[in-house]
Amino acid sequence: MARNKKYDEDEEGKSYREADMILLFKLKRIATYQTPTMQEWLAVENPELDDFELRLFNKKLILAQDNIIGWSEEDLKMKFITHILELGHLESGEGFVTLFDKIIHAKVEGTELRVKSDFMVAKGLLDVFSTPYFHFQEYKPHKKPSGDSMAQLLQALLIAQTKNKKVTPLYGIEIIGKEWVFVVMEGKEYCVSNGYICTNKEDLLKIIAILRKFRWILETRLMKEE
Repeated sequence: MARNKKYDEDEEGKSYREADMILLFKLKRIATYQTPTMQEWLAVENPELDDFELRLFNKKLILAQDNIIGWSEEDLKMKFITHILELGHLESGEGFVTLFDKIIHAKVEGTELRVKSDFMVAKGLLDVFSTPYFHFQEYKPHKKPSGDSMAQLLQALLIAQTKNKKVTPLYGIEIIGKEWVFVVMEGKEYCVSNGYICTNKEDLLKIIAILRKFRWILETRLMKEE
């Protein structure tokens, strides 16, 4: 396992656009249909929320509806995303950890990639991690964006492919202000979902259900394949 301290001390690498990543690594973008893996992930019903979760859900939904247009990246993360991840049951569990703002890197097909994963789920314990399973990238479009978030997500997924011992699907989310887009990478193909608008109540319920579905996929499948 690699200690996070090394990653924390590194800086982000070269800036790429999504098209650059497609051309450089011969990737295929699938957005016109859902692959079987994506279909499985998105096949959810609205989650059951207990009293505490329902109060938190309603509070954060109203907060986002009233304020998201003015939030910075850090505001978006701390005031909203972290709570949605909690409602989605994406907290550390047995054998895996959740981490924010970690620089990860690897040489992929002869090209050195280095990128900050805004949020990551990986095999590990405390501050030690190895196999990444899930990433998200985000920025606030109403402020000056810091790079191409989809390209950053693709870098994180390709780095994870290089580091992981087993060939398994990798999961991620691109968050741009109100819109959450789910991504599954399998080999050279990455499938991109339609957008879910987090200030819409029904969409936000679906986002939470999809996050919980990933937790189930992680514990029942991905970690068992290690």
